[in-house]
Amino acid sequence: MSGESELALARAESLSRHETLFSERASHIKQSAVRDVFELSLDPTLVSLAGGNPYLQSLPLAKLGEMANRLIVEEGMSALQYGSGQGTEELRAQICEVMAEEGITDAHPDNIVITTGSQSAQDVACKVFCNPGDTVLCEDPTYVGALNTFEAYQAKVEPIATDEHGLIPSALTERIAELRQAGANIKFLYTIPNFNNPSGITLAAERRQEIVDICAAENILVLEDNPYGMLRYSGEPIKPLRAGNPNHVIYMGSFSKILAPGLRIGWALVPEHLFRRFYLAAEAVSLCPATLNQMLISEYLKGHDWRGQIDEYRALYSARCEAMLEALDEHMPEGVQYTRPEGGFFIWVTLPEGIDTYSLLAKGIEAGVVFIPGAAFSPHDAPSHRLRLAFSAVPEEKIREGVRRLAPVLERAIAENDAR
Repeated sequence: MSGESELALARAESLSRHETLFSERASHIKQSAVRDVFELSLDPTLVSLAGGNPYLQSLPLAKLGEMANRLIVEEGMSALQYGSGQGTEELRAQICEVMAEEGITDAHPDNIVITTGSQSAQDVACKVFCNPGDTVLCEDPTYVGALNTFEAYQAKVEPIATDEHGLIPSALTERIAELRQAGANIKFLYTIPNFNNPSGITLAAERRQEIVDICAAENILVLEDNPYGMLRYSGEPIKPLRAGNPNHVIYMGSFSKILAPGLRIGWALVPEHLFRRFYLAAEAVSLCPATLNQMLISEYLKGHDWRGQIDEYRALYSARCEAMLEALDEHMPEGVQYTRPEGGFFIWVTLPEGIDTYSLLAKGIEAGVVFIPGAAFSPHDAPSHRLRLAFSAVPEEKIREGVRRLAPVLERAIAENDAR
């Protein structure tokens, strides 16, 4: 036997032996469909309408570089050291100012935990509240990263129906009753009320308090994930569910979309009576959030017109959203519908039933365009006739070209579906 063959055999034996060591939870951890196409999106011959990346080119990079340099030179002993597990006091106070811009005016820095992006806050919430077999409610569709987190903690994820105005309160009430009758132990409702990822839909103002009240009456927490809320470019602002509901809502925010995702800094505003368990669980995961990154964000919030920067983002994303909608209006075949978001990064496209958009992904790549199939955003494994398009990171001309490439792929799929 050759040396290479012996090495391959040894690796196979190690793999077989070590597979027995995996936890049951490990089998529930899945690769994100968004990450599956990430490397494809780097191909310059393709137009990627897949990734919901912020457009960082408008950031004051030179100023941020100067801030980072000064922090390391003048405050390096603090910036590069371990920090508080809760996060710096200065940034927590500044986060209260950020949330006040959207209508949360009663937040206190003591009730905020800085996290490694809002993704980490979702993980901590599952760790604190979910036993294997517990039930989590969510919108249908919802964020794929949250679904992966819930499934990794072996929670049963139950979607609630939505329409063009977001989650439907009557559907929520009915589904809770059905699940209770079946013996489900429901822990929380996860919701992205503003410019939902992937649908782009915003939960109507008149539904928000009703949804919180339904959950409160059933002793179900609300996890409000709001990474896109400040990126509204049309319509009237709507207060978060957390505004006026300090005891029933865990609010999760992030600097990933309003500053930069690479800093990996988010936060959770936690009801006071739940705070200690949440904080201790967060500290057990990361020990402390990155001190340098927190201090850099604090310097940015103090030393730059961050509100003006968000206004720039709004104008940029508004133009790109409009470019995509115009291209869809021009090129989409009959039978295709799509949302018209008032903010955020995404448009949700619906094809006639019977078409599996996952099977169209390879055909889209052949045509030179990438998207995310809709099945990624549902807890069920059933095929989906929907897909997500992202416009945030793509210049307007490339958006138009991407839609132009996608249109014949969808047209052929609809014709084949009609011929069946």
